[in-house]
Amino acid sequence: MTQPMPQRLSVHDVDPAAHQAVRGLERYVRASNLEGPLLELIKIRASQLNGCAFCLDMHARDARAAGEEQRRLDVLSAWREAPQLFSARERAALALTEAVTLISQDGVPDDVWDETRAHFDDLETVQLLMAIAAINVWNRLAVSTHQDLPEPG
Repeated sequence: MTQPMPQRLSVHDVDPAAHQAVRGLERYVRASNLEGPLLELIKIRASQLNGCAFCLDMHARDARAAGEEQRRLDVLSAWREAPQLFSARERAALALTEAVTLISQDGVPDDVWDETRAHFDDLETVQLLMAIAAINVWNRLAVSTHQDLPEPG
């Protein structure tokens, strides 16, 4: 078995104010009108795209603890192939999550934006964008620093 990569540094330990700034964004997202299961799907899908083991581990556990079906988690990376498992609202959010996470590839295509707007009002769209931004910040910090996996439990 391959040895884990050692953590390069701890953002929290080096600069607690930097960590708190991102926590503030996370508090905003958690206080939003968006439903918890949707937020976990967004976090997991962005973390899959970004290859963030720390966030995948944490958010998959959080989702299961909140009652998310394992089957949906198992096929999340191929959600387009299993549309019957995800609501139209969830599919719109997942498409936007992918477009924003991979924004340098195609930006946010009009069809993705239009589908998002069909299922989310103005405030929810802002909250959705902030949720996607937040997980992408966490992913980039964790992947860059080789953040150690959270303790099981």
